Amino acid sequence: MATMVVSPSFAQEDARATTCSNPVEIKGFTTCADVARAEAEGALVLYSPAPEPGTVKILEEFNKLFPNIKTSYVRLQTGALYARLMAERQAGSYLADVLHMSDQTLVHDFQNKNGFAPYASPQLSHYGAEYKSQPEGLWTWGAVIMAGFAYNPAFLKAEEAPKTWAEIDNPRWDGAVSVKSSNSGLQFLTWELVGRANGGDAFWKKFSELKPKAFDSYVQQYDRIVNGDDKLAVTAQYSGYLLYHKKGAPMEFVAPSDGLPAGPEIWGVTKEAPHPEAARLFLDWFLSPLGQKVQAENIFLHSPRTDVDPPPGGAPIAELKLMFLKESPELLSRRKEFVRMWSTMSGLR
Repeated sequence: MATMVVSPSFAQEDARATTCSNPVEIKGFTTCADVARAEAEGALVLYSPAPEPGTVKILEEFNKLFPNIKTSYVRLQTGALYARLMAERQAGSYLADVLHMSDQTLVHDFQNKNGFAPYASPQLSHYGAEYKSQPEGLWTWGAVIMAGFAYNPAFLKAEEAPKTWAEIDNPRWDGAVSVKSSNSGLQFLTWELVGRANGGDAFWKKFSELKPKAFDSYVQQYDRIVNGDDKLAVTAQYSGYLLYHKKGAPMEFVAPSDGLPAGPEIWGVTKEAPHPEAARLFLDWFLSPLGQKVQAENIFLHSPRTDVDPPPGGAPIAELKLMFLKESPELLSRRKEFVRMWSTMSGLR
């Protein structure tokens, strides 16, 4: 006998953030999306800065549950992704259904531009207030990302590796250190948090004298570490290290004693999404333990949920010394200055 799925009802079509009265359970998770309508829309477009293999796996797992919804994605680093998104929207082209960004400054800018569609996923009750937008229902932290140092023990001894952020300003790393590009939300986060604790922008100007190489992807950073092209990767993404370590790559990770800059991987449904019900359905699945587990096992990111295990080989969040950036009005202008300075200092301009 076929199982009938009853779609949730809403008091008003435009009040989804607060009035979903009867979420339904389907295929192991609860949703407030109209499943039949989502399948009729037949497509989902994700904008994301995540590594492609992990993004492909996430969309594949969702597609296994909902084969009638064809999935596709656009992958760029957060800064470039946001620039593309805004250029499209200013031209009246609305292509993205779900937006994923790793820079809270740009997320707040998009929120201030009324870019997110209100949708209070029934999964939100499993996320702490610090991981949700205000007002609630615009975006949610889908993961916590963090950065430290990485090196290859075949080319650098453990006792020679830096143990604090202050130790990266060392002639030892001249011409042999890599960072993320200015398009990276994680690099901006590190710039702000580490700079504030070590003398401000002057700290990074001194660091730039070491001629750091900047890359859009941690894949480039880690491949160079494995091959011995660089001695040290700074702003080394912990999730990337866990992935490479699982593959058996010769690599060690240092969690600086003064803390790991940590920030959000933020997800939300865009306004004017071409496939809004598919977007809501996907977000509910992704924020549920089902989607969070797929993310942890394939992108090696930590879930903000307490009922989801850390990624394979990763320490629980509670055991890590993390530094978070508090949102403030001047951060957007600070980010613009960071892009200009960092691109110049890392030799990209």
